[in-house]
Amino acid sequence: MPLIPEEPQIHESAQGPRVTPATGRTAPTPRPVPGPRPAAPPRPGRPGPLRPASPVQRAPRDVAATKPGPSGPAAPAASAAPQIQLIPASAEGALDAAEEAVDLLLESGRAPGEVLVITTGESHPWAAHELSFGEASYWAQHDAGDDVFYMDAAVASRAASRPVVVVAVNGGTDVAAATALPLAHARAGALLIVCGDPQKINSVLGAGV
Repeated sequence: MPLIPEEPQIHESAQGPRVTPATGRTAPTPRPVPGPRPAAPPRPGRPGPLRPASPVQRAPRDVAATKPGPSGPAAPAASAAPQIQLIPASAEGALDAAEEAVDLLLESGRAPGEVLVITTGESHPWAAHELSFGEASYWAQHDAGDDVFYMDAAVASRAASRPVVVVAVNGGTDVAAATALPLAHARAGALLIVCGDPQKINSVLGAGV
């Protein structure tokens, strides 16, 4: 079945938080060339308990395939596929939607190193900035895994798995999107967020993810 567009909100499974972004987004402004990137400071958790997802948005619980028998413990349940969320956006607005999704994830308690961002069109400014110091330095930051990492779809096959993967379908060819989305799905441990035109995304995926 094709993905159904949702309101621009980030939520996780039954045991994770749901965060609803503020409605309305200002028109995207030209992105300045980023300066030297400071080390990501530790982000304090949000005070007080987070509001759980509503019942209609809860992911189904995994049920063990077998119950404990008299001869030994139950077999472990198969690992669950990542939850998928589609945030409708134009090609021009997909990068802004992805940035908003990342901000909400970090505010909800996700560590920066748990998030990977992939772009199908123009490179994210941070990716372009960090690549200016050379590929060795760029991939060393990827391997360190201590901050949000930005990469182009063309090199997504080199990405390591992370709990959350955000894809901005911000242009590029259908082939780039068709390659990046299944790769992103494979790399996402818990949550895959796709920002872009729903019709294009569903036609490219063919409801295959």
